[in-house]
Amino acid sequence: MRVGILGPLQVAGCAVGGARVRALLVRLALDPGRVVTTDRLIDDLWPGEAPAHPMAALQSLVSRARREAPGVISSHPAGYALDVPPGEVDAWAFERLVRAGDVRRALALWRGPALADAADLPFATAPAARLEELRLTALATRIAADLSTTITTDPAAAPSATPADDPTAAQGTTTADGPAPASTASTADHPERGAGLVAELEGLVAAHPLREPFHALLMRALTTQGRRAEALALFERIKAALAEELGVDPGPELREAHLEALRDAEPKSNLPARLTSFVGRSEDMSRLKGRLGRSRLVTLVGPGGAGKTRLAVEVAAGLHVPDGVWLVELATATGVRAALEGALRTTDPVRALRGTAPLIVLDNCEHVIEEAATTARTLLSEVAGLRILATSREPLDIPGETLHHVLPLPEEKAAELFAERAAAARPDLRVAPEEAARICRELDGIPLAIELAAARLRTMPLSVLVRQLGDRLAFRGGRTAEPRHRTMRAVIDWSWNLLSDRERELLRGLTVFSGGATYEAISQVCGGDLDLLSSLVDKSLIAVSGDRYTMLETIRQYAAADLPELRQAHARYYTELAETADPHLRTGEQLKWLAVLDAEQGNLDAALRHSDDPLRVILPRLWSWIIRGRHREINEQAASVLRRVGDTPPPGRELAHGICRVLAGFAPTEAVLESDHPAALNSWALAGVGTPADVVSLTERQSGRLRDHPDLWTRSAALLATGIVRFEYGAVAGAEDLLVPAVDGFRAVGDRWGQWAGLFWLSLVAENHGDFATAVTLAEEPERLATELSGLDTPLGPMTFLIRVGQLKGRAGDHAGAARALEQAWESAVRSDDQAIVTRVMHARAELARRTGHPEEAARLLETALALDVEVSAQLRAYMNVELARVREPREPLRRALELMATCSDRTARATVLEGVAEHLEPEAAAELLGAARALRGIGESADPHVNELAAKCRAALGEHGYREASARGASIPNPERYALRPLSSP
Repeated sequence: MRVGILGPLQVAGCAVGGARVRALLVRLALDPGRVVTTDRLIDDLWPGEAPAHPMAALQSLVSRARREAPGVISSHPAGYALDVPPGEVDAWAFERLVRAGDVRRALALWRGPALADAADLPFATAPAARLEELRLTALATRIAADLSTTITTDPAAAPSATPADDPTAAQGTTTADGPAPASTASTADHPERGAGLVAELEGLVAAHPLREPFHALLMRALTTQGRRAEALALFERIKAALAEELGVDPGPELREAHLEALRDAEPKSNLPARLTSFVGRSEDMSRLKGRLGRSRLVTLVGPGGAGKTRLAVEVAAGLHVPDGVWLVELATATGVRAALEGALRTTDPVRALRGTAPLIVLDNCEHVIEEAATTARTLLSEVAGLRILATSREPLDIPGETLHHVLPLPEEKAAELFAERAAAARPDLRVAPEEAARICRELDGIPLAIELAAARLRTMPLSVLVRQLGDRLAFRGGRTAEPRHRTMRAVIDWSWNLLSDRERELLRGLTVFSGGATYEAISQVCGGDLDLLSSLVDKSLIAVSGDRYTMLETIRQYAAADLPELRQAHARYYTELAETADPHLRTGEQLKWLAVLDAEQGNLDAALRHSDDPLRVILPRLWSWIIRGRHREINEQAASVLRRVGDTPPPGRELAHGICRVLAGFAPTEAVLESDHPAALNSWALAGVGTPADVVSLTERQSGRLRDHPDLWTRSAALLATGIVRFEYGAVAGAEDLLVPAVDGFRAVGDRWGQWAGLFWLSLVAENHGDFATAVTLAEEPERLATELSGLDTPLGPMTFLIRVGQLKGRAGDHAGAARALEQAWESAVRSDDQAIVTRVMHARAELARRTGHPEEAARLLETALALDVEVSAQLRAYMNVELARVREPREPLRRALELMATCSDRTARATVLEGVAEHLEPEAAAELLGAARALRGIGESADPHVNELAAKCRAALGEHGYREASARGASIPNPERYALRPLSSP
């Protein structure tokens, strides 16, 4: 607004001083854009006695106003005008907005008493009164709108029988005995918004003691909050005041508010009383109340047993609806009309409801869906104030319908429900949260299934119940439960009987899928069209999640049938999917296709189990398992396939059969040795086939054969496999020359797996040389790549990289960086509850504690880790004992470390332990072990400062020649661990 007179005068960008100047601008603002004559202005601005020279005084006043507010006043032969469009004067905009019904924007313009700078001048009295009256009218309109929303959405309190301080009293779900709704007797439970309206209205009533609209609104607000007595008392006070002051009776608005307060004394409802607590649906209740405030028809849809009826009744009981809440049960009704008439006790529901604003709950619409939809549309069309809350396994599908999907309970809430119902069945039984969660997962989180299972604990131990979960369809409810709720089979029967033959056929077919399926997969395997799928979704028998159709395991168990042809069609489809994905796993599209395979893992596993050609299925899956580091899964699946197909490969499946045999520990066949398939390149290394010499020989043969392969990825993979084998089996010097071009090749094709694998081993090469700074640099990038791949397990998972980076930074002198990495690793390890990982982090933190001058903390961590009953590698136990020897009496820890290394094939691990033992021996023996360690590492001089410091001490004691002789002797010792035990055995 350029000019404001709803409060102190405001002129945009100007500071106007002087009372008479401000009064002039206020007067002109009452008629913006119109000429106000000089005579009119003189009379209005000097109402008592005009100045001696009125025209001159006016001209002087205008000149001052023009100086202080340039461009606002224009001259005319007859007078002056405010040269501003009416819409830029707040009073004019205010009136326009009020007339248009936009009272909130209008009231936002009000800053204080209208025409405040001319309050003592007669010309302002009438317009200020008119604007104030408009403000009060707009204020009443705004409050009435706020109050209407509050009445619609404010929840009612829990039944009086439920303690007000019971946090679970207002939550729950379907019971085995059918719906257990809230009591009909309630007092209002109101949010801060309702209390704020009451406070605002009380102030307005005090300021305007005879203004009926504000009294009527205050009565309605008090009634909404359950303060009926105060509302009735207020009516009596205003009635007496009107009679005494004005000699009139209350008007229609007050009388209607009075009737509402009287009606509120006896709420109308046929909702049955609650029998059990309501658990797990607080978020659903909140959303539903909001939706009922915006939509006149809200339908709760979901699978049988999800708790739609109980939720609907709880929501209905929690709303303050003065004109009544009516439950119309259709499950056993012969017709919707008859059920409605019976609930309302009238033969003409439309006539009985017209002019009121009730809430009707239409329960179990699915078996009379057509009539339920028609009746709901008629009622909503004829009764403007009516709202309907419907429950159905499929939508009513009429205009204005809002759907609320009632899903199975999330795990935490499901476990809470199971524990509570189990305690009711067996008060002496305590169910551990993790056990309750496991049971609820098996039961799909379906509330009815959970309640039926919990009830069985009355007659059986928990362990027996767990074994019975596979027969969940037969779990039986209480004597008073409706027949359709007595077992889960009966619940699904209710839906099954409403399906067409084609829908039943498709639902059976969908049971061959595991973990859901895309539309393309379903159409290829089952031939089901989109209309049939949509119908099953509408009927809550399957669901849509992202781009997949999913099915609850309970429904799958019900509908499952022996479908051998469909099983083979399913296996063929997912075999072809794996074959399509396989080459993309070695490109920049690797993450995208891994995500596809992850989403389809259940179906891919099912295809492998059921296929008539399992060797075809397993071959394209091998590389994704290798990428994910799932070596145990590879070996188990390969062994399973071999048991099915036998020792002789079917024609055309020689390669897959040969790789499976290698993974099972057999020597590679020619089919494997001559193949360029990714899994064939290093399958014998994965399986540990043969002696180290055998592995080296086979790998070198492959590398030579594939050195000129036309595919860059294949050449890089051959280089990587050969580099790893050389490092592992002693040819460290040649490993780096192979690993660097391998990484470059993988970068060129975009394969993240190849990059992190190559960089990881290059980091090990640098660490083997003692160059920890370079090792850190090389290890940090694999950590990022491993996190991107995200499915990597031990030994090369993201957490493993994090621990390794922390250790390397500590050895490189970056203690702060090491602490940050290890703290993050520790938090992840604790969350994972993987005690093997916890042990590894404790070892790394102990090493850092010792390096930073905290030997007691290091000892405490190591002793705790070594005492854990957890399976870890011999190398890790040896490392922990070597570290413990640095902060405790060394003899016994060093003995244990050497004994653990006696049969170890990891040359770098053996070297690390020997270097650690050398710290505690006399110079000659120490020099011998340093020589043995250097020979195992396959290097010349080490860059490790700690090793070099120890070598310098030996040189100082033995002399250069003596040190070199001792070192050479150590390099030739066949079993240095046994040799090192001798000085530790002597007293």
